[in-house]
Amino acid sequence: MNTNIKSAICAVVLSLAVSALHAEAPADPQYTKSEVISMMRTAHTAGQYGALAGYFRAQEQQFEQKASSEKQEMDRRSANVTSISEKYPRPVDSSKNRYEYFTYKAQEMGQKAAHYDNLSASAR
Repeated sequence: MNTNIKSAICAVVLSLAVSALHAEAPADPQYTKSEVISMMRTAHTAGQYGALAGYFRAQEQQFEQKASSEKQEMDRRSANVTSISEKYPRPVDSSKNRYEYFTYKAQEMGQKAAHYDNLSASAR
């Protein structure tokens, strides 16, 4: 019985070690809002502009993913037509607003990334 416990513990430790090895580090560093503003003010080299462009591209992708999931939720909610969902604000309306917001933010981040890509290219 003692060997069964030891082998179970070893199996758990091994699975935790394997999952820790497979855990991926975030591709983009997470900056606070004040750090991004400071970087935008002080950037003057191609590398700094490239880092900002990469950050904004990652933000764009995150907002696109959120918009995609909200689009699916909006489609799901629009299929549910009952008397309670007819009252304003309907659940589909809130999903539509969130979808439009995420789409807008993704476009905004894409424009910022393109701007810093251009600055990076011209600084070289």
